[in-house]
Amino acid sequence: MIIPVDKMVNHSDNVYELTCAAIRRAMQITITGDEDVQENGGKVVSTALKQILDHKVEYQLEDQ
Repeated sequence: MIIPVDKMVNHSDNVYELTCAAIRRAMQITITGDEDVQENGGKVVSTALKQILDHKVEYQLEDQ
């Protein structure tokens, strides 16, 4: 699978937040692993984006 562009186009929330969440999720997947990555041919970033856009994982950004 490549980056889920069709789902990104329909994403109505803040793109910056999506980017930050995808970066954080990709780092988590890299450290802990995830079975979705194996199914996705080892593509961590596209897996992270898909999980976020499918609401498989939730995110919340905090002000710093």
